[in-house]
Amino acid sequence: MLLSSNGIAVTSFAAPEVWSALVQVFIIALAVLAGNVLRRKVKILRRSLIPSALLGGLIILLLKMWADFNGIIDKKFMETVTYHALAIGFIAMSLRPSKETDRANTRTVIDTGTLTIATYMIQAIFGLLITIPMFLWWRNPAAGNDIFYSGGLLLPMGYGQGPGQALNFGTIYQLGAADQGINFHGIDFGLSIAAIGFLVGSVVGVVYMNILNRKKKLTIHEHISESKHTLKDYEQENELPHSESVDKLTIVVSIVLLTYFLVWLLMSGINSLDLGNFGEKTLKPLVYGFNFFWGILFGSLVKIVIRGLRKKGWMTREYLNEFLLNRVSGISFDVMIVAGTAAISFENLKDIWLPLTLVCIFGAVATFLYVRWVSFRIYPDYKYEGFFSMFGMLTGTASNGMILLREIDPRYQTPAANNLVLQNIPAMIMGFPVLLLLGFAPKSLNATLITLGVLATLFLVATLFLFRKRKK
Repeated sequence: MLLSSNGIAVTSFAAPEVWSALVQVFIIALAVLAGNVLRRKVKILRRSLIPSALLGGLIILLLKMWADFNGIIDKKFMETVTYHALAIGFIAMSLRPSKETDRANTRTVIDTGTLTIATYMIQAIFGLLITIPMFLWWRNPAAGNDIFYSGGLLLPMGYGQGPGQALNFGTIYQLGAADQGINFHGIDFGLSIAAIGFLVGSVVGVVYMNILNRKKKLTIHEHISESKHTLKDYEQENELPHSESVDKLTIVVSIVLLTYFLVWLLMSGINSLDLGNFGEKTLKPLVYGFNFFWGILFGSLVKIVIRGLRKKGWMTREYLNEFLLNRVSGISFDVMIVAGTAAISFENLKDIWLPLTLVCIFGAVATFLYVRWVSFRIYPDYKYEGFFSMFGMLTGTASNGMILLREIDPRYQTPAANNLVLQNIPAMIMGFPVLLLLGFAPKSLNATLITLGVLATLFLVATLFLFRKRKK
């Protein structure tokens, strides 16, 4: 801030605070570009199907470790970007116009959503079976970093939900541990699991795919060259024409951001309420941790409102373009992966590397075996397509599942792609109580043990439901 000759404060555009946030954005952009170049030029990376965004994040991690980039990377900024990008990505996805062709077998969609939640639960169970014993008999309170009894619950948040939720719940668990005098770096623990999950989904998925290919059980297709399309090819009826004074993408982004503003109003309103001791310590942290859930809810409501206004003739233009909304969500998730990976601090993991390693290994094995077992049951006509799409999603993101699926079903001729998209609705309904349960666990060791018991029971019920007798 500078003072003019008449004493009026003016902004100095050379001041560091003017550029600090943009410098971090520049770093994210450079990381994305570097990851993309690396993936295109290095054959083994290209064949591994590791996302370019993850490679970009790993480049930043290596620079932090070997070139002392810790002073350049703003950890808090990266965490903030990860948090908001998660919600914005889901809002964009929920705003996409529904199409008649998106309808799929209801039973299969419900089964897919159940498989998603059941996998979250088995990941949580295996995570707790490692962190609870290690808390009781391995932990070292004198160490700079310590393990937390409920830390294993970050496995489904990292593997199943990705960096955004790993950050959200990692923060909740880190604060919960601190309240009990336990120095647990939940943010770094959760984000590390998420980064490792992407590697598990990509590398393990590709290795298993090539094994099956050699055994002639499936065929890996060469990438089909995409036909050239313009935005006009993806337009809906009565869309805003190109001749208008405002760009279509501007309209779409504005609707997404307005929806997120409504989410903020809701969370702020709940946060201002007096909810008592339980509400202050349990419910309010979860409210902000569920920003993605409220985003999906409000995105769906805004879409319904817009659809209603168009039916009544009060709105003549179609403002929700599926192609552009997909681009917004794609950008958000790419940025989330880079920022979430860049936010990891190795210094905060040095004393808990063993539980982190065990959680990730056992989580990967459990996820692979369970998803394969169930997929072969509920997708009898496209078992491998169903397996790879779900395994990729449940160790990374939905885009990982789609990438793996494209290798064996490039034209999406099986229902696997639709299942992956439509399962979000039943999964969200069934998963919300599970997320509440995960928010209850860090209150005490007894609460975590209760959570473990409830999760085991719910997992058994979900598995029995998936293996119920089916009508032919």
